[in-house]
Amino acid sequence: MEICVAVDYLSVKFDEFLALDNISFKIPEGAFLAILGPNGSGKSVLIQTLIGLITPTIGKIKIFGENPSSLSPELVGYVPQIKTLDRTFPAKSIELVLTGIYYKWPWHIRKKERQKALQALEEVGASHLAERSISKLSGGELQRVYLARCIMRNPRLIVLDEPATGIDITLAADLHHILENIQAKNRTTIIMATHDLATASHHASHVLLLNRRLICFGKPEEALKEDCLHQTFGHAGHRH
Repeated sequence: MEICVAVDYLSVKFDEFLALDNISFKIPEGAFLAILGPNGSGKSVLIQTLIGLITPTIGKIKIFGENPSSLSPELVGYVPQIKTLDRTFPAKSIELVLTGIYYKWPWHIRKKERQKALQALEEVGASHLAERSISKLSGGELQRVYLARCIMRNPRLIVLDEPATGIDITLAADLHHILENIQAKNRTTIIMATHDLATASHHASHVLLLNRRLICFGKPEEALKEDCLHQTFGHAGHRH
């Protein structure tokens, strides 16, 4: 089975602050990895290092055998935790989706690209939002549009940084269903940072518990044991 992501002896340091300490793991293509840890545990740092936004201080990362900085942008789709988008910008949802292939706001949309964007919105249950202004979107609706943007190039790896933040339980469950459909259709590998134990337990094929260092890694039934949770969160039976 082909290895999608290989992380070896990864450490990330910002001045004197050690954000990640000696992290190593491998996941196969087609896996669903849930990364769990408390606030400040380094989840977002790990996510951003995996996709090349942060340079490792020590260690190496290979994505499909390549360095993250060398990867074609078509291979990896990324949904960030914090959306820096100016919601007052006069744009429609379909135009935001199309920045996934144009990498800038489109001034003219060709028929072929419009059809592809509408298909992506349909896939995430948001086709009705295509012509809606981004300023009128709820948090959950914006999350769907960002996910549609992410899948515009049919990436082999989708990386999400706490995508359920700010959306209700129903929408979060729908998000997991959408991701599972994408994964089943394209054998996409998914990496998701999350606070939710239920996501890790019921949806992930692999779980990584993180608190600056790797606490536990493996199948959910292995990684989510009481002692691992205690080491990660400071008390057993942690729930969000």
